[in-house]
Order: sequence, then structure tokens, then C-alpha cells
Amino acid sequence: MNAEDDDAPVRRPARDALRRLFHHRLFVSGLALFGLIALAGIFAPWLAPIDPTKLAMRSKFLPPSENFLFGTDNFGRSLWSRVIWGARLSLIIGLSVVGLNALFGTLVGALAGYFRGLDNALMRVNDALMAFPAILLAIAITAVLGPSTANAILALSIVYIPRTARIVRASVIVLREMEYVQAAIAAGAGHWRILRRHILPNAMAPLIVQLSFLFAYAVLSEATLSFLGLGAVPPTPTWGNIMAEGRQYLTEAPWIITIAGIALMITVMGLNLLGDGLRDVLDPRLRIQQ
Repeated sequence: MNAEDDDAPVRRPARDALRRLFHHRLFVSGLALFGLIALAGIFAPWLAPIDPTKLAMRSKFLPPSENFLFGTDNFGRSLWSRVIWGARLSLIIGLSVVGLNALFGTLVGALAGYFRGLDNALMRVNDALMAFPAILLAIAITAVLGPSTANAILALSIVYIPRTARIVRASVIVLREMEYVQAAIAAGAGHWRILRRHILPNAMAPLIVQLSFLFAYAVLSEATLSFLGLGAVPPTPTWGNIMAEGRQYLTEAPWIITIAGIALMITVMGLNLLGDGLRDVLDPRLRIQQ
């Protein structure tokens, strides 16, 4: 038997999962919506070369036109540039929060689920953090640390890591009792080897689903913090502070708050549809045949 034959059983489930994903209507719809925003953020320097912070008071409150696709705001700044660059910042914040959750949430959940002596202490701290509504705790943390993009990322990570940890812990507790794990323990394999080779790879499916929804929560929560003046400091463009400024000019320039709100809605909807598709395909209890 050659190496390709050995790898075939491993590759086949991955190919099957990808095939089911790309035949799943919710996943494809979510991928299209989120992909639109992601491409806008990635190619922001080319799509919106006008400085999003450049003031032009003579051009303020211009409605959408050929020269200004999304119009201008109360300082004459191009709303097209501000929304596109706001997409880039939302992607950076969302990816940062997801990355920190994938690292620390997985670590805490794996330790609590595998080492029974640590479970009670870690979960009590988790429960204490989860006792507060997520957005209220994030507001409290950023109010103490001060408004900035880095502090918003830190606050949202602290808020959502306990939720990720609980998902991982639940999976690890089940996998810990599986026969192949018990066989590895009996064979003398070390704890970290068992976690790395046998448990965590099989706990990835629920974690991936959780992280996809978490991305949406992070984008929406960051917009809320910025709307309240606790996120990125103006004039840095974010969808939240664009809407905060636009609410004062609803009658004069309704496009300011409307366009930023639509961009936020498309992003969150796309990520939620992606998460629904991943859950249906990766969770065998909810798998839907397309």
C-alpha cells in the first residue's frame, strides 16, 4: 500500500464535506454576501483611493451621484471611501477576535474538559464572565481601558472566549471517553499528545461553526461600541461611528446612516448564513441532504 492509499480515507471526508457545503443553499448564499464585503475590504486601496478622512466642507451632504457613489457626509468626506475602509477595519477586528478565541478558547476548553481537576475552577471563572450580557461587559471593559481599536478587540475577545471554551469543553468531555482515546492512554501516550493527535482534531467541527457565528457577533458588537464612541477613535472610519454621525442628519442626509447600516446588515447576514450552512453539514445530527 502506497502513501496515497493511506491518505485517501483522510481526504475523502474532507472532499465530501466540501461537496455538501457547496451544494448547501444557505452556505453558498452566505459565502456570496460575505465574500462581497471581504473583497471590498481587501481591495479597499484600489476600490476607494480617496482618503476617507479628507475634509471638503464645500461638498458636504451631497447625495449619491456619479462623482460620489454613496454621497458625502457632514464634513464632505466620501461615504464610499468611508464605508469601504470601514469594511476593512471590520474584517481586521472580526478576524482578530476569532483568532484569539480559537487560541485561548480552545486552550481553556481543552484543559477544562480533559483535566478533571481543572474543570471546576476554570468553569467557575467562565460562568462568572458569562453571567453578564456580552455587549454590556464589552462596554464596561472598553470604558475602563479607553476607546481604541486594540481595546475593542481585547474587550470582545474577553467577552466571547468563555463561550468558545464551553463549546470545546463539551466536545472534549465526550471524546475523552472514546475507545481510541482510552486505548492511547493504555498504550502510554502522554496527555498533550492525546489532546493534540486524538481529541482536538475531532473537536474542530463544532469549533468551526462557533467561530463563524462569533465573527458575526464581533462585527456587530464592534459597530455597537463604535456607535457609542468606545471603538476606533474618529476620524478612523467604522460602520458604527458612520451611523453615529449620520443619525444627527436623518432628514438632511438619510443615506449616511442607511448605507452604513446596509453594509453591516449584509455582513452579519452573510456570516450567519455561513454558520448555518457549516452547522448543517458538519453536525451529523443536523445534516441536511441537499
